[in-house]
Amino acid sequence: MVHIERGDGPVLLAQPHTGTELPGGIAERLNEDGRSLRDTDWHVDRLYDGLLADTTVVRATLHRYVIDVNRGPEDESLYPGLNTTGLCPVTDFDGRPIYRPGQEPSTDEIEARRLAYHAPYHDALSGELERIRRRHGIAVLYDCHSIRSRIPHLFEGTLPVFNIGTNDGQSCSSRIEALAAGICRRAVGFDTVVNGRFKGGWTTRHYGDPDNGIHAIQMELAQRAYMDEAPPWTYRPDRADALRGHLRTLLDALRSSILGSVCSESM
Repeated sequence: MVHIERGDGPVLLAQPHTGTELPGGIAERLNEDGRSLRDTDWHVDRLYDGLLADTTVVRATLHRYVIDVNRGPEDESLYPGLNTTGLCPVTDFDGRPIYRPGQEPSTDEIEARRLAYHAPYHDALSGELERIRRRHGIAVLYDCHSIRSRIPHLFEGTLPVFNIGTNDGQSCSSRIEALAAGICRRAVGFDTVVNGRFKGGWTTRHYGDPDNGIHAIQMELAQRAYMDEAPPWTYRPDRADALRGHLRTLLDALRSSILGSVCSESM
């Protein structure tokens, strides 16, 4: 359910939506659209693999259709008034049902899934963040996401490649937000927005506490930058290698900035 790679550095990469596992007979209850797993953050674990040494990775192995660990446990809307999906989605990003008729999870089942799957992911995430903060005095939670470039049900037009979310500047310091935005905006051939359609999910909003040394930032990548946005969702090294270079620069800068700030405070 949760895969942890433990590193000694100050950056934690959270990967909540790369998993494709469907436990407990759930696959049989999904319709054809649901079983396609269309809304997976395809290849995000591969995209970030090896970009930054000594990095901690916390990755959910279950698919988001089972439970979305980037939603709040009370299933409150992250974007009131806008189309979105919930804690245990019953539709996909295009607004289409994902369950066979009458097979949607009940209130009791949703609570059971929360206890069995959502809580362990966040226990792992909060534990690793606290371990990093104890070691360094500070931690950066970088929440890794990707999504199709065009989803009219969720947003108009074509999504920029780099979508940086900091909950309107509340989840990290202004210095970290500016650092990330500057690096992305200098990436030739890639467009960037900060706190646009995606301002950061529940993870960013819940853990981001810059006054107490936890800086959280969400990166939502448009999938066209590294893969084919149609089945079989093929990873494209010819695109991904350029994107990986910019992501490496960003992660290196975040790590150096955090360690530099710690050293300055200790002098």
